[in-house]
Amino acid sequence: MRLAARLQKLQSNVFSLMDEAKGRARRSGLTVVDLSLGSSDIAPPPAALAQLKASVDDSTSHGYLLFQGTTNFRKACAQWYFERFGIEVNPETEILPLIGSQEGTALIPLAVMNPGDFALLLDPGYPSHIGGVHLAGGQIYPLALKPEQGYLPELEAIPQEVLEQSRLLILSYPHNPTAATATQAFFAHAVDFCRRHGIVLVHDFPYSDFVLEGERAPSIFQADTKREVAIEFFSFSKSYHMGGFRIGFAIGNHELITALSQVKANINFCPYRGILDAAEVALSTHQDYIDQAMAIFRGRRDSAIAALAEIGWPAPKPLATMYLWTPVPKAWKGKSVDFCVALVEATGVALAPGSGFGDSGEGYVRFALVRDEEVLRESILKIAAFLKALD
Repeated sequence: MRLAARLQKLQSNVFSLMDEAKGRARRSGLTVVDLSLGSSDIAPPPAALAQLKASVDDSTSHGYLLFQGTTNFRKACAQWYFERFGIEVNPETEILPLIGSQEGTALIPLAVMNPGDFALLLDPGYPSHIGGVHLAGGQIYPLALKPEQGYLPELEAIPQEVLEQSRLLILSYPHNPTAATATQAFFAHAVDFCRRHGIVLVHDFPYSDFVLEGERAPSIFQADTKREVAIEFFSFSKSYHMGGFRIGFAIGNHELITALSQVKANINFCPYRGILDAAEVALSTHQDYIDQAMAIFRGRRDSAIAALAEIGWPAPKPLATMYLWTPVPKAWKGKSVDFCVALVEATGVALAPGSGFGDSGEGYVRFALVRDEEVLRESILKIAAFLKALD
């Protein structure tokens, strides 16, 4: 059978290797503690779950849902955004419901890129940002992120010949996997850069509420105040711990929203109305719910960092997200995949290898703090025993 050539760039990756390694660990009798995926273990808002149950019993929610049927959800998104950032958006022309923000990052290249165009992507960065570019026939120019620069890209260092063919820049702060944050001043520079070079700016913003210390994470539209060049993707997976519900939305320049909706309309319908109803209720959840979750993750962060320090593995203290991003043990330098595969097969503790997020991620591993403090400490003790056995 002859398959499309575009699939060649979507072949197996390090995360499929890790999935296979986790399977081998389970088959050998180990209990896998999966700290490799940012899948929250906290329950969604109770009122949102209650609304979903009620919607399931409403037979009028069982059919296809088109754009006009999402009016209430879009109005709720606009109201939430105004309350959060003080910026008014038009729910009719500047908001689009998504089946998770990942749908947005996957489809937006099809809306703005032609084959051969460049997309400027963070390296390391979220792996799904790459797939949509490949499917659109685009080229990728990686923006290497360095700790000494706060894991922010040097936009002015991009070669002119690349800029001339660039149509898309994808940013995402607070950042996965490094947990870095960005200021409104950096976003203002990025917006100006994209405006000067005719580039669409995508801001993937799933960790909008996931700030453990310091000021609230800024929206891209606090810099692109007229919504001239940008589109921003929001998710319910992190703030409201609704990852399995696959619900998100886009806010942005009306032309970009229209173009994205044209692509989306040829692939799928809107999310199930019951999930939209639940998400609408989640948006009205009291801030105490988010604050309590952030307190839990702050405690996990501090506990895990202390436990790692005790075994001689120092980890930087992140100000945001649910991750620790730390150098791989010296004996495994340049072998982050080998380390993570060997670790899970020996102990059942699964971490994410840095190379899975791009070439610049090699030499690091990512801990997802998605288990309680006791489990995290026990897992780190297992890691310590694993490392000691190799000495």
